Amino acid sequence: MKISAVIITFNEEKNIEDAIRSVSWADEVIVVDSESTDRTRELAESLGASVRINPWPGFSVQKQFAVDHAANDWIFSLDADERVSDALQAEIGAIRDKDVTNDAYRIPRLSYYMGRAIKHGGWYPDLQLRLFDRRKGKWNGAVIHESFEMEPGASVGKLSGDILHYSVESAEHHNLMIAERYAPLGAQRMYELGRRTSPLKAVFAAWFAFIRAYLLKAGFLDGFAGFCIAYFSAHHAFMKHLMLIDLQREHEPVSR
Repeated sequence: MKISAVIITFNEEKNIEDAIRSVSWADEVIVVDSESTDRTRELAESLGASVRINPWPGFSVQKQFAVDHAANDWIFSLDADERVSDALQAEIGAIRDKDVTNDAYRIPRLSYYMGRAIKHGGWYPDLQLRLFDRRKGKWNGAVIHESFEMEPGASVGKLSGDILHYSVESAEHHNLMIAERYAPLGAQRMYELGRRTSPLKAVFAAWFAFIRAYLLKAGFLDGFAGFCIAYFSAHHAFMKHLMLIDLQREHEPVSR
């Protein structure tokens, strides 16, 4: 069983070396870069990765491009701000040494925020389907929260070792991620699915997001970091609904 590790990048010089080192056990490492202006490609090549350049088409399409250009049918998909833990590497090694009984595996992802591992607030185990036989599925095409979808009848197992996730550098970075990526893409996704909102729904969505993350999902057990996560969850929900209202006004003008 040979595995290709695939990583998509854009200006990831801070992350790419650690990401590639964490998948050094793979038979091949492919980096698909969307025209970075920093040293991402140079650093990736220095560590032996095969680098391809593809103009940015969106998360799901870019990840499918990476999968399609891999040499092996078994794929391990990693984001540049993620790392493979030692426990996960050992588990994958054990799978490679015996007959594979599943077509794919879901893997828990442990995120770090404000210097601590977050185990509550809905952030863990955050199961991700990242190890799979590409012949049995494809990336789903979603503009946000993309995932690899297996064909009907495919068998999916579960591993216990974590993918380590270092996505948020600071409160300022978290705020920018919501404003520039997650809220706009989330609003677009909602609009495409036919969902509609109102100012009252926006307020309720923000309120419920905070209650869910901080109380219902026990975010308070993660201390001040858990409170900040709940706050930004509410902010994200509110901004997403406000942007959906803008889309409704733009594409569905009120008749007079």
